[in-house]
Amino acid sequence: MPRHNLSHRHPPSHLRSVTAATVVAPNETARLPMQSPVLVLNASYEPINICAARRALVLVLKGVAITEEENGHYLHSARLAMRLPSVIRLLEYRRIPHQTRALSRKNILLRDRNTCQYCGVLLASSELTLDHVIPRSRGGVSTWENLVACCHPCNHRKGNHLLGEINMKLLREPRAFSLHTSRHIMRMIGRSDSKWRKYLFY
Repeated sequence: MPRHNLSHRHPPSHLRSVTAATVVAPNETARLPMQSPVLVLNASYEPINICAARRALVLVLKGVAITEEENGHYLHSARLAMRLPSVIRLLEYRRIPHQTRALSRKNILLRDRNTCQYCGVLLASSELTLDHVIPRSRGGVSTWENLVACCHPCNHRKGNHLLGEINMKLLREPRAFSLHTSRHIMRMIGRSDSKWRKYLFY
């Protein structure tokens, strides 16, 4: 499928927000159908994001995207009943720059899947802190590679120490939140929806 180069102009406002949509946990799907996760594909069928079903419907109704897969839920109104999408595809190719996401608390927790990187416990965002692997008082800086999600007990235990000083270890090496990382999260969430698999290169 040919790719159209859109670099010479800014994408329309309804396309600009596609990659900034909120990621929704899969266990919310049954309780909040309009917030269920929807896989967003580029016009080339390349997965580029996850958004809520409400946002996906807006894109479809505006003619910006088409539904490739449905999730079994319906949106009922006075005039019609529409199936909610599980996978949508943009009709116009969106050029995605090869760069990491903005460094923020939200993206650090998303990268680490709301899991303490020392003890492995899964917690709500409000119950997690950000820890500097190398403490700031020891020369550590706020970077993707030095910030991890951390529960309060582990943060208290680690304190101002280096990991080797108190026999603590990271579950995984922290890295920048890249498109590859995003796709891995798509795969993790997509395990709850078999319709995603053929688009995520399982």
